Amino acid sequence: MSHVFPASLQAPRSRLSSNGPELSRIVAGMWRIGEWNMSAQQRLAFIEQCLALGVSSFDHADIYGDYSAEGLFGEALALQPGLRDKMELVSKCGIKLLSPHRPGHAIQHYDTSAAHITSSVEHTLRQLQTDRLDLLLIHRPDPLMDFDEIAGAFTQLKAAGKVLHFGVSNFSRHQFECLHRRFPLVTNQVEFSPLHVTPLFDETFDGLQDVGVAPMIWSPLAGGRLFQGGDANVENLRNVIKQIADELQRPFASVVFAWIMQLPCRPLPLTGTGRIEAVGVAVEGTQFALSRSDWFAILRAARGHEVA
Repeated sequence: MSHVFPASLQAPRSRLSSNGPELSRIVAGMWRIGEWNMSAQQRLAFIEQCLALGVSSFDHADIYGDYSAEGLFGEALALQPGLRDKMELVSKCGIKLLSPHRPGHAIQHYDTSAAHITSSVEHTLRQLQTDRLDLLLIHRPDPLMDFDEIAGAFTQLKAAGKVLHFGVSNFSRHQFECLHRRFPLVTNQVEFSPLHVTPLFDETFDGLQDVGVAPMIWSPLAGGRLFQGGDANVENLRNVIKQIADELQRPFASVVFAWIMQLPCRPLPLTGTGRIEAVGVAVEGTQFALSRSDWFAILRAARGHEVA
């Protein structure tokens, strides 16, 4: 059954930290933009529809779409350059993929050297056809990362006005705090969903809440696994969420987004879709809260056991 959104549906805005940027509470993830098979004009229309829903923050990474996703977005943005000032652009760097587009890469690896961070930003700015990033993230922890060197690169990029704010992605609490002591980070983008609840129990969310930094959440719908397939546990979880959704007369995915956003660390979930209806379902998750008993019913089903 299709769900009708009120014309007034708008994502609220949320500050990542006391000195961080304000983003839309729902962030449009662009990692699959190359799979949407849209013309530049259709991509522009999708961006405009997101903005109309109050979804003004767009999440990228240099490697998305085998190094092509940022260029596809930039091509659309170039059709309407005035939109740049109505949005926040987020990107990531630090992974080197094996790719025909990067013939110099002999092995897939991480690179968080100052030189690589700086050259990645220059390339991202060219691809997105903009003069600045609102937020740059280190994509994954690198065993060879030198916290002082990364902080130095961030300081120079900020001074040059090329990147306004900085954060990390997939960092442990300890890794986050090591870099945060050297340079103020505004987010840690991590995987979290009812099928991946680890950050609730490994200090990731507690540590961020403690320092007043909001996480960004990738794969909030577990890559679609919440909707189909899976073992008996996943089936049970799906039924619990569906029952709550039916009682509240809300879409299934809206309940999942609301469940995530109820955490006191104030997470900002990403979408991964090129369907504006699905973005709207995510935004609807900002419009209501679950009762504590419903929230814990989802957690219990997610973990397969009662809280002790």
